[in-house]
Amino acid sequence: MLISFFKTTFRNLRKNKIYSILNILGLAIGIACAALIFLWVEDEVNWDNVHLKKDNIYYVRENQKYDSYTATFSSTPGLLGPAIQEEIPGIENTCRTLEDTRSLLFTVNDKPVYASGKYVEASFFDMFTFPFVEGNAKTAFSQLYSLVITEKAAKKFFGEDHNVVGKTIRVDNKQDYVVSGVLKDIPENSSLQFEWLSPFKIYFDQSPWLKEWNSNSLSTYVQLKPGVDTASVNKQLYNFIQKREPLAIARPFLFSMKDWKLRDEFDGGKQTGGGGIVYVRLFSIIAWIILFIACINFMNLATARSEKRAREVGVKKVLGAGKRRLVLQFIGEAVFMAMIAAVFALIIISLALPAFNTLVQKNLSPGFDNVYHIIILLLITLVCGLVAGSYPSLYLSSFNPVAVLKGFKLKNSSAAYIRKGLVIVQFSVSIILIISTIIIYQQIQHVKSRDLGFNKNNLIAIDVVGDMAKNYSVIKEDLMTSGLIQDVALSDHPTIYGGNNTNGFAWEGKSRDNKILISNRGVSPGFFSTSGMTMLEGRDFRETDSMNLDSRKIVTNVIITESMAHLMGKGSAIGKIIYNQDDTTLHATVIGVVKDYVYGYMYGKPDPVAFFCTPPRGESVMYVRIKRQSGSGTALRKIESVMKKYNPAYPFSYTFVDDQFNNLFLNEALISKLSRVFATLAIIISCLGLFGLAAYTAERRTKEIGVRKVLGASVSGIAGLLSKEFIKLVVLSCLVAFPLAWWIMHSWLQNYPYRIEIDLWVFAVAGIAAIVISLATISFQAVKAAIANPVKSLRTE
Repeated sequence: MLISFFKTTFRNLRKNKIYSILNILGLAIGIACAALIFLWVEDEVNWDNVHLKKDNIYYVRENQKYDSYTATFSSTPGLLGPAIQEEIPGIENTCRTLEDTRSLLFTVNDKPVYASGKYVEASFFDMFTFPFVEGNAKTAFSQLYSLVITEKAAKKFFGEDHNVVGKTIRVDNKQDYVVSGVLKDIPENSSLQFEWLSPFKIYFDQSPWLKEWNSNSLSTYVQLKPGVDTASVNKQLYNFIQKREPLAIARPFLFSMKDWKLRDEFDGGKQTGGGGIVYVRLFSIIAWIILFIACINFMNLATARSEKRAREVGVKKVLGAGKRRLVLQFIGEAVFMAMIAAVFALIIISLALPAFNTLVQKNLSPGFDNVYHIIILLLITLVCGLVAGSYPSLYLSSFNPVAVLKGFKLKNSSAAYIRKGLVIVQFSVSIILIISTIIIYQQIQHVKSRDLGFNKNNLIAIDVVGDMAKNYSVIKEDLMTSGLIQDVALSDHPTIYGGNNTNGFAWEGKSRDNKILISNRGVSPGFFSTSGMTMLEGRDFRETDSMNLDSRKIVTNVIITESMAHLMGKGSAIGKIIYNQDDTTLHATVIGVVKDYVYGYMYGKPDPVAFFCTPPRGESVMYVRIKRQSGSGTALRKIESVMKKYNPAYPFSYTFVDDQFNNLFLNEALISKLSRVFATLAIIISCLGLFGLAAYTAERRTKEIGVRKVLGASVSGIAGLLSKEFIKLVVLSCLVAFPLAWWIMHSWLQNYPYRIEIDLWVFAVAGIAAIVISLATISFQAVKAAIANPVKSLRTE
């Protein structure tokens, strides 16, 4: 039985080499593409699975209700963690850390190296799973100035020395720290990434604002006891801060670690269910669609060539083969071909994975030694074989043996309609992907070309470290006299990101009940010209505008954005006073209004901003604008020489602001790249099937073409005749795809407040592209048939 099956299968493959190759290649590409997508999906859904207590770990977030919206933040007060652990019974453990990683300078044997990390509480090692390869969690923070580093950081600091516990490192050229432990390198799919950890007490003692309940500036993590109801803990958290600070509007709640990566989207203070999970679902669907497109090729070519196997079916039926046996045979052939395709798919995966990793910025492994991966691949192969062989097996096994053995022409109009329908499905998907690719690219470019309110080009950001703040005036003077630099300024936060904010500012006419979130920035004179912001009214800061931070009552000047000026009422905002709503420590006079600029979320409308002129010691970023005519290389060398002169203990490090800007679109850029890849693959697979169908059509109409040529038909006329049928199908695909593509992309664009309108030309371009590609695919076979010698085709008549 099996020997007969394999003989028949191999004989069929050998007799139909071209069609077999097209089927196997299409399935191989489809399986490889799906496998790569599922590797990416696996990595996404397994995010943070390295942490054994993941199911019981939460991140404390806060909802803050303002006049027109509710905002969700990740910052919490410094006193929150210990207080809730003490007072809420269901909480087993808490841990406070910095919100983001901090880059510090580490010096070992006069070798300075930057590394990023966090200050954390000792409970961090108990809550999260970070295995020690040297040292242990119990003694890691037994000394105040201790340091736990990763294997990667240990290699960066000490080279190939594997016994580093007990060694001393100079941190920020101020304090010696002792290495108390080395952690195994952190997996890429962990939300918590760092190179070093140090006791939280160091940071807490240096930051007096952490002792205030109305100051949100830390990350607080919570581990619940097994079986504790999250809702009951959230109920106790709701008024927790208000009991200690009645004027606070923050409402803390627990955000599960299971949702950190994939369901981190909030609207109106509630989880929407959106986030990364949307892309996981989308790409999973696309993987199955591409597999289905590959299966369509098999169905179409198998049913199209039914006449070639009609006699085989007739003979087998006469010899006693039942329909069930024939169905199993043809499905078996399809599964066998899918298995061959799977072998080729493994080769494609191995070859394509490095490029795919670069594309998705991951370090995925094919995991051929992973039993789970092998099972999934076998299931995909089996599904492909069953789907691809389902209709052909039912169709071929239904032939009447008497009719086929007498040579009667098969009536296969229903099969022809199904073939045409499947071709329409293939090209509809391809056209939808082409349209989606264009619109996604347009949306990204639309936001990137948005008027940001500042000029990101030729602008570099340098972290203020060491003696830079103390020597700021001479650094600026040296840079400006070089002739390469247009301007220099300081800021307490990167312009392009978010920063400090408050709802405590008030002014004449503002109701005490109005809650308006206003960002505040500390900058130096010259900041607006350096960043390229537009002064609409008033003047820039002068040195005399610096705030006196040591006085009990701060009398100062302030520059605001135009949206804040509108909030302050009609008429000019110049001369109006801003003060603290709950005390009188601030008395700021508006001296200037700048045009609104975009920061943080690039797709939305930013909150109003108030700028204060602060002394250099309080700033964290130095901005340097390079003159347009100056070469960036020459200018950077000059900046580096100045920094080495006035801040010799710290290596020169910088970032271009336009690179920071581009990094804000990594998710969108990934979607754009993947959609281009998927669209290309869908078109390639569809064209493989179209090529096979065109070849079969040309072969079936060989004698008709010969007669037409004898009667005087031209090559172009015959080629057009053969192509016309397929072009009609592609045009029908356009009619199906256009409304579906519009609906899909319209829904996607609703996620972005600042978005494009969908233009009709996009559909025209996609339709023309599909027609041109299909015509190019068909034309080879059409022209080949049209130029064939009619004598050969008519010789048998």
